[in-house]
Amino acid sequence: MHSLVSTPALIVLFAVVQAAPGDWPQFFGPNRDGVSTGPEIGASWEAAGPTELWRRDVGTGFSGPVVAGGRVILFHRILNREVVEAFDARTGESLWQYAYPTAYRDDFGFDEGPRAVPVVRNGRVYTFGAQGRLQAVDFETGRPLWSVDTMADFGVPKGFFGQGGSPLVENGRVIANVGGRDAGIAAFDVETGEVLWTATDHEASYSSGIGVTLGGRRYAVFLTREGLVGLDPATGEIRFERFWRSRSASSVNAATPLIVDNRIFVSAEYGPGGGVLEWNDDALREIWTSNDILNNHYATSVYHDGYLYGYHGRQELGPALRAVDFATGQVAWTIEQFRAGSILRAGDRLVIIREGGELILAEATPEAFRPTARAQILPPTIRAYPALAQGLLYVKNDNTLICLDIIS
Repeated sequence: MHSLVSTPALIVLFAVVQAAPGDWPQFFGPNRDGVSTGPEIGASWEAAGPTELWRRDVGTGFSGPVVAGGRVILFHRILNREVVEAFDARTGESLWQYAYPTAYRDDFGFDEGPRAVPVVRNGRVYTFGAQGRLQAVDFETGRPLWSVDTMADFGVPKGFFGQGGSPLVENGRVIANVGGRDAGIAAFDVETGEVLWTATDHEASYSSGIGVTLGGRRYAVFLTREGLVGLDPATGEIRFERFWRSRSASSVNAATPLIVDNRIFVSAEYGPGGGVLEWNDDALREIWTSNDILNNHYATSVYHDGYLYGYHGRQELGPALRAVDFATGQVAWTIEQFRAGSILRAGDRLVIIREGGELILAEATPEAFRPTARAQILPPTIRAYPALAQGLLYVKNDNTLICLDIIS
């Protein structure tokens, strides 16, 4: 089902709302590379841990917060509703909510969703629910603008964990790996939700797409359930593909591709492994691939000065934390049984959050794992990705959202 709410006055009035420098307006940061563009963070804090500015009781879901224009946007579930909610970024005050009913149930007992992180762009908030509802609401008021039921419209199967990949907003288009019949990836008009193009027959993954310029042309790059796909975001033309899928039917692809210059790091568990591919005029050349170096189960790695930093191994088996030479695949150091979590980068520091609720700051260096500060910030379990904006860290566990000052 496709629905449109006509609000031309609101669209004109708030079209100028933009994420400020240092904001975190989408999954994995402003450039979807896990890197903060905000102020320099501190190397440590007092024994009691970083200063907590506020906390709020919130709903369930693995969807993490985003931050733009002085607001935190959270997509969470309260009872039988998926809720888009705006909070004041400094005080935690709730500013507005928009909610709609959901009947999603998780077959494995993990979480009832939602899982995909919202996107804030040009005065709108875009969300992708666990049941495939693609929704646009007004950033200023929360008023609904349009919605598309992608599961119904494109015949999308439920999959293991519902929909989890955050959509990509590129030049007037909302692009999502919806996983439909002859519509594995689909683009929608940002203002109306109208379908602009569809491409591939790939099932949906839990990875989020990324926009990148290669050779002077813009690409939308997705790791679908089948593999790596590079498309023209304007037309949906497929420019390159690389199969990247386990032979196991129960496997998932979840980490987002990481692109450095003309090289793409792609990684998945259950067999495909990790590797670096070099792009050259829509041809992909293998630099290195391995199932034993850096297999990201769900947490995407970050890059700094020639090295990758990230998790290797299955979440439930206690993955290692590693530093890996981007050019060669050589492991510089490894901390076995580190336990799963997420990892971001701010300058030359890693910001690591374990699923058990521990926050760790560490130097981003290939010489050794050098933590500089640790603190238990929340009870388990943290699976939602954090947001780091203007030196403030926003973290969500099963039912609580907190804001921490990590500058001082």
